[in-house]
Amino acid sequence: MPNLDQLHAFVTAVDTGSFSAAARQLGKAQSAVSTAIINLEIDSDVELFDRSGRSPTLTVSGERLLRYARNTLRSAQEFDAQASSITAGVEKTIGVAIEQGIFVHSLMDLFGELAEEFPHLQLDIFDPVPTEVADLLKSGRADIGIMIEQEGYPQGFHFTGIGHSQLIPVCSSKHPLASLESISHADLRQHRRLISHSLTADSRAHRQEQKSPKIWTGEGPFLVLDLVLSGLGWSELPWTVVCEKLEDGSLHRLRYNYQHSRILQGVDVVWTDKRALGPSGRWLQQKLLDLPTDLWVEPL
Repeated sequence: MPNLDQLHAFVTAVDTGSFSAAARQLGKAQSAVSTAIINLEIDSDVELFDRSGRSPTLTVSGERLLRYARNTLRSAQEFDAQASSITAGVEKTIGVAIEQGIFVHSLMDLFGELAEEFPHLQLDIFDPVPTEVADLLKSGRADIGIMIEQEGYPQGFHFTGIGHSQLIPVCSSKHPLASLESISHADLRQHRRLISHSLTADSRAHRQEQKSPKIWTGEGPFLVLDLVLSGLGWSELPWTVVCEKLEDGSLHRLRYNYQHSRILQGVDVVWTDKRALGPSGRWLQQKLLDLPTDLWVEPL
């Protein structure tokens, strides 16, 4: 029966590209890594690497077994995390990272319920820009993230969609576009587009339609909002970010003549298998999954 050390050596050798690199990462002698992999091949009666070339390469059988090795290691990690959680009981602290632009005010009732259910719990709430949510989860500072959906998440991340965030096309009330009742592609292309890093040039929404060749990007929606209010361009920003400025008249809502449906981005609850959620974390996670899906969408 393969053991975890053997599987760890196998997976690390694949990820790093060589036995020697795996040894350096694991802090072991190369001979120990090689022996572990050889013993794994003997125990499983499968040749995992082709050693006929200058560097070992995965065999077809090795490729098939690699994902099982990864899953086994992940399960072992989850087991250790769950055991630690059970031993520790209710957490003293949990961290929640809420991406800027996802209205924290909408979650206040839920946080009030959390305070009543777990009165001695310390809650750390982070308000990161989009690029920082995953880092907070990886580092363990945050246990749960709420963020705009990504095309792909890092290995070990889990996510569930909980609704949508609505984007509203806006410009300053003094911007030239504000004088137009109906906006065309040609109108947009004449002016600078301001984009939050949650909607970068690599995202699906931006690839599908290049709305302006002139682009500035900002680290988070609130910085972009300031740029828009200064008249430096137009943008598509979350409704929860712009609703007050639309009401007081400092922002003007753009009406596209080619699109009549809402512009929506998915919102995900994200967590990792590095740290198992304790009782309060699981409670909060489930409550987030039960939230109304239109929480961050403009009321009709």
